[in-house]
Amino acid sequence: MKRIAVLASMMVLLAVGVAEAHFQGIIPSTDIVTAEGNKNITLDILFFHPFAGPLMNMEKPVQFGVLARGKKTNLLDSLVPVKKGGYSTFRADYKIKRPGDHVFYVEPSPYWEPSEDTFIVHYTKVVVNAMGLELGWDAEVGLKAEIVPLVRPYGLWTGNLFRGIVKLDGKPVPYAEIEVEYYNKGGKITAPSGPFVTQVIKADGNGVFAYAMPRAGWWAFAALSESDKTMKGPDGKDKPIEIGALMWVHVTDMK
Repeated sequence: MKRIAVLASMMVLLAVGVAEAHFQGIIPSTDIVTAEGNKNITLDILFFHPFAGPLMNMEKPVQFGVLARGKKTNLLDSLVPVKKGGYSTFRADYKIKRPGDHVFYVEPSPYWEPSEDTFIVHYTKVVVNAMGLELGWDAEVGLKAEIVPLVRPYGLWTGNLFRGIVKLDGKPVPYAEIEVEYYNKGGKITAPSGPFVTQVIKADGNGVFAYAMPRAGWWAFAALSESDKTMKGPDGKDKPIEIGALMWVHVTDMK
C-alpha cells in the first residue's frame, strides 16, 4: 500500500517528493549484552518516520513481550508512557537474567491514518543477544505478520547482508514488498531526493529478501499487506487494515 505523508512537519521532505513510510519502533538501548556488562536495557516503543524523525501518537499496545529459550513473557505492564515532542510513546526497562537470545515484540493498537483512510497495525520485533549464548535469534514469535531472520540479526558489520522470510499467518509471502528505512537519529543524514529515504525491495517466490545495510545504526524492515478484516472508522464505515511484519536490525562500523 503506497502512502503519502501530509503532516506539516514534513515540508522539507515533501519538497523533494518523498512518500513517507510509517514504522513501528521497538528500539533497545543495545543489541548485545555481555557477561561483564550492564544487564539492564531500555526499550523505546514509538510510531514514527525513522529517517525524517516525526512521531505519531501511540495508544497502549495490545501486546508487548519477550521470547527467550522458547518461553514467552508478557511485559505489557512494564510499559511507561513517555511524551516526546508532545507525542505519546512508551518505554520499558528490562533486566537480562539468563544467557541467550531475547526476541522482544510488540503488537500496537490500530492506528487510524486519515490521509490513507485506513488503520495501520505493524507487528514488530527486535533481537537482543545476552552473555554470549547465540541461541534463539531465528525463533518465531507466532505473530500474525512476522519477519523470520535468515541471518543472525546482531553482531553485524556495516555493509553486511541481512536476509529474512516474510510470513503472514505463519506462511511465506511470495514476492512481498519490503520497505527499508534507516533510523536517522538527530537528522544527521540528508537525502538527495525522495527515493533515498525509504528503500523498496521485493522478496522472491519463497518470501525471502536480502538487503546490505550501508551505514552503522538501526535499520527497519517492513513488509506490508492488507488484512482480510476491516474495522469501523471514525465515520462508522468499514475501513481496511494495513498489517506489517516489521523487524529492526543494528549494524556497527568496523574500526
